[in-house]
Amino acid sequence: MQENIPLLKRMSLGIAYDGQAFNGWQTQPNGNTVQDYLERALTQFTDSPVATICAGRTDTGVHGIGQVVHFDTYANRRLYSWVRGVNALLPPTIRVRWAQEVSDDFHARFSAIARTYVYILRNETHLAPSWVGRAGLDFNSLNIEAMRQAGQYLVGQHDFSSFRSSICQAKSPVRTLELLDIQQQGVFIIFTLKANAFLHHMVRNIIGALVYVGKGRYQPEWIQDLLAQKDRKFSAPTFMPDGLYLVDVEYPENFHLPASAFDLKQPLQSLIQAL
Repeated sequence: MQENIPLLKRMSLGIAYDGQAFNGWQTQPNGNTVQDYLERALTQFTDSPVATICAGRTDTGVHGIGQVVHFDTYANRRLYSWVRGVNALLPPTIRVRWAQEVSDDFHARFSAIARTYVYILRNETHLAPSWVGRAGLDFNSLNIEAMRQAGQYLVGQHDFSSFRSSICQAKSPVRTLELLDIQQQGVFIIFTLKANAFLHHMVRNIIGALVYVGKGRYQPEWIQDLLAQKDRKFSAPTFMPDGLYLVDVEYPENFHLPASAFDLKQPLQSLIQAL
């Protein structure tokens, strides 16, 4: 009689998390990262060690509503069980949003063709208590149109060396920024950035530079100069992480992952609904 031998399969999960309480995504010796909590829960759920790979590592204080991971496992569970069972083992600030079995050639990082981040900035004298840790703050009067003009210099394929962290490990500083949209709704200024990939601190460094333009410290053309200089020391300081959200990761249709419900035309409303 032939035994039923478990088959190794690849699973993908959609993950959302509030980054305030964690030391970023990537595993650390202190065990207080999103990856650490997720892998502990998956290991307990499957009764075997699980190592995950994510679409994009987020820093301390950065949030995710559209993070994607993959891992290999012999565990055989229904899709809804992966969601409900793993969530039961996670802290309430981390949630599995969906689960999908994928082909062996799927890779959460390398198969991704686009990533979208949203930065929420409240332009007011003090940050409303309910938005502490969830939004950035600048109390200066900001010129939105100047920031929009400046942002358009960044759209397209560029060497983003002036906007990368000094500890960035990417082999190339060249990235293609497909979209940089800035909207204002009351005290909210909402930045939406979509690219094939991002460098370490790239989004927060871009926000910092655009805010400098908004304050009138520089003209919009300064952004073009920064790109040409290819040197981080000439740019603005890295902006606070609080208002940054990884909202979507896009993959080729052949992987059949759940479609994103995030609306790029209404980023604030989509974000509030997802929180």
